[in-house]
Amino acid sequence: MAKINGNEIRPGFVINHQDRLWVAVKVDHVKPGKGGAYAQVELKAILGGTKLNERFRSAETVEQVDLEFRDFTYLYEQGDSLVFMDQDNYEQVELAKDFVGERAAFLQDGMKITLEMHEDTPLGIKFPANVVLEVKEVDPVQKGQSVSSQFKPAILANGLRVMVPPFIAVGERILVDTTEATYMRRAD
Repeated sequence: MAKINGNEIRPGFVINHQDRLWVAVKVDHVKPGKGGAYAQVELKAILGGTKLNERFRSAETVEQVDLEFRDFTYLYEQGDSLVFMDQDNYEQVELAKDFVGERAAFLQDGMKITLEMHEDTPLGIKFPANVVLEVKEVDPVQKGQSVSSQFKPAILANGLRVMVPPFIAVGERILVDTTEATYMRRAD
């Protein structure tokens, strides 16, 4: 951890404030006519997600936390947990499904993910930008629909429901954006 002045905080910085870890979401630097300059910072708690608006004067110091990014491989699901293996030392870590969230539906055997760690505690998870999934069900295209609204609902192998173009059929493999959970294109 490094000490930085309050006016050096930038969006995305992780700081230790009030014995909790916070990420700076929005930072406004204010220079009033009277008094000293300060940074008005919107903070979001890394664990719990609560928000806090805080004012940091340039003379104040805060601890900037350096996160470690480590690569893991998804192994399997065990009850309410998901098991991952560290690619460097082969140690296994279990994460609650709630920690991973809805995007756990994208996990596939052997998938590489990145965990944001602080003192060996996972704080966040990064998935690959997209995954290839098979289409299991599609609704038929409605006759008379305008060209602009011809996307139709499809259910993928992982149970996810996405909108796809009319030419996509059952059994096809498509590329899906893991951030937005949306169709991108047919898989090669």
